[in-house]
Amino acid sequence: MNAAFALLAAGMTLANAPLNPDAGYGPNPTLPEPRVEKLPTMHIAPAQPWRGAEHPTAAPGFRVNAFAQDLAHPRNMLVLPNGDVLVAETDTPQKPEDYKGIKGKITKHVQYEAGSGHGSANRILLLRDADADGSAELRTVFLEGLNSPYGMALLDDELYVANTDSLLKVPYHTGDTKAAGAPQKVCDLPGGPINHHWTKSLAASADGKHLYVGVGSNSNAGENGEAAEENRAALLEVDPTSGKWRVFASGLRNPAGLAINPDNGAVWAAVNERDDLGDDLVPDYMTQTNAGDFFGFPYSYYGQHLDPRVQPQRPDRVAQARVPDYALGAHTASLGIAFYTGHALPSRYRHGAFIGQHGSWNRTEPVGYRVVFVPFQSGKPAGSPEEVLTGFRDESGRAHGRPVGVAVDAHGAVLVADDVGGRIWRVTPAEPAATAAR
Repeated sequence: MNAAFALLAAGMTLANAPLNPDAGYGPNPTLPEPRVEKLPTMHIAPAQPWRGAEHPTAAPGFRVNAFAQDLAHPRNMLVLPNGDVLVAETDTPQKPEDYKGIKGKITKHVQYEAGSGHGSANRILLLRDADADGSAELRTVFLEGLNSPYGMALLDDELYVANTDSLLKVPYHTGDTKAAGAPQKVCDLPGGPINHHWTKSLAASADGKHLYVGVGSNSNAGENGEAAEENRAALLEVDPTSGKWRVFASGLRNPAGLAINPDNGAVWAAVNERDDLGDDLVPDYMTQTNAGDFFGFPYSYYGQHLDPRVQPQRPDRVAQARVPDYALGAHTASLGIAFYTGHALPSRYRHGAFIGQHGSWNRTEPVGYRVVFVPFQSGKPAGSPEEVLTGFRDESGRAHGRPVGVAVDAHGAVLVADDVGGRIWRVTPAEPAATAAR
């Protein structure tokens, strides 16, 4: 291991975080001056999965139990109408052009140590809790032989699955425990040998006429050139019947989570922003997206704040950049988003959003590694984030788990996919539902 590798892997840096991490949250986050890092800060939380009955810590008023365990890197979920839960067991695909050079090799090593890149199961599991005791007693492979699947959506009697390079569909009938037919390709999605952000998030519009696919950028900040970013860092709007699509919103570095706001049908994205501008830049965020919106990537961040590394600069594009709705902290890796539509939790949680924060690997003081709740009012965020599930990192800095996708089950509990921990957690009120609903 050479000196540069040792420096980065140990998480050493020449500067400390000057801001309280909370300053990077809300509709108006504090944005310090960018500090371009010649050597990126890397602070690994080595993966050491949960053992036995170990579990994360639920906030006061909540309790948590394992809905399912011993899974192969579960990243995302879809709750079906009958209460069954589909889980994407998935990991990084082959992308040989993304790990070139010293930085690429170091990044690959860091990700491996943090619990990713160990091979992808490439399948969708179905979990069923028929006796409603909060744990799934049935586990079966619903669909396999996929290519790093991530997003899932149900429209009528078709289940759609977003592979890393294609959108597929299979027949689905309520109660099925295995796909009733072979997958059919709906359309190709941007993939290729770089495929820097490989996950493809997916959501169905409220009226069922369109599917929205989140496609991450092919770089950190445009360093691989404009051609590599074609139809990336964007939401694609797909006609599920014809497979034709258009770019719906762009300039979103990595829209890793998608959800439809049940109050107004708006498409919301949880977006991971860029690295190597210091501990406090750039905040990840969640935002409503509208047709034609541009959010700045790669030329600017959080509206019209120029990224000094991107050349040539494009002031014409920067002038069009929209400010996101709500910052979620720098380097928190906020991947999952789900609006609360259940009745098990107190009524104040209705309409708000739960966010799965996978956790930093590139910040001096680690952040994220938790699930938070953000209240909404009239379709917009209306308050500070509240911790719901913590304790994914221990006092020694090891990660027993890292939350990714979040979902609301048929009974109103919040489900959390924990990829490093290989478990699905179920969060419920600490007191009986009848009392909690008052």
